[in-house]
Amino acid sequence: MTRAAESIRGEVAVRNLSKSFPLQGAMRPVLRDLSLHIRSGEALAIVGPSGCGKTTLLRLLAGLETPDRGEVLIDGRPVSGVGTERAVIYQEPRLLPWLTVLDNVAFGLDVRGLPASRAREQARHYIHLVGLTDFQNAYPRQLSGGMAQRVGIARALTIRPEILLLDEPLGALDAMTKLTMQEELTRIWAEENVTTILVTHDLEEAIFLADRVLVLSTDGAAPTTIPVELPRPRDRNSAEFVQLRKRLMGKFGLH
Repeated sequence: MTRAAESIRGEVAVRNLSKSFPLQGAMRPVLRDLSLHIRSGEALAIVGPSGCGKTTLLRLLAGLETPDRGEVLIDGRPVSGVGTERAVIYQEPRLLPWLTVLDNVAFGLDVRGLPASRAREQARHYIHLVGLTDFQNAYPRQLSGGMAQRVGIARALTIRPEILLLDEPLGALDAMTKLTMQEELTRIWAEENVTTILVTHDLEEAIFLADRVLVLSTDGAAPTTIPVELPRPRDRNSAEFVQLRKRLMGKFGLH
């Protein structure tokens, strides 16, 4: 059964969130009183220049950092640490090199004590979902970068999270593989309907993948949210897509 067939949860509320870090003997604010609501099943992209707080916000949502002020709520419950309802995918897939694809994907279920037969049955489902059935007995060293990232996505989905947090998951891939993986992500999300929060430096990627784009800055300007009201599958060459890309680039003084 896919997530789309279930009762979907994964609503996120960010309330007056602030976070600072020490820099040269002073505290440098990265996020200031940020408030945000992310609907269940929504895909939100977070963009902005380096140092604007994109990854910090993702780590706060994951429970890996604690805010100075404000709070994060998942389905109305305050976040006070990591939780099984959230899964994080990083730029590096971080696979265990001594385990096969199947065992890497089933690892989180093994740790939770799920019987081995059930863990591998569930893992095979998500390996199939990401198109790697023929490679389930391969080792990470035998995979391309795109294939390894697919394994990381399958591993995250196998634990059936309500919320998927992605920190530039395609940033290390070559241009052609990145485009292919963007197509794959849209297909996977359509089947799983999991709430997704994506940090990316790629403005076109943000428009292609997200329902909304959150724009952060380093100059103290208030964050803005731009809706992406384009039908799926999205055509990168359509006039509407190009116009939205120009609007987003304009937020950073680009042309």
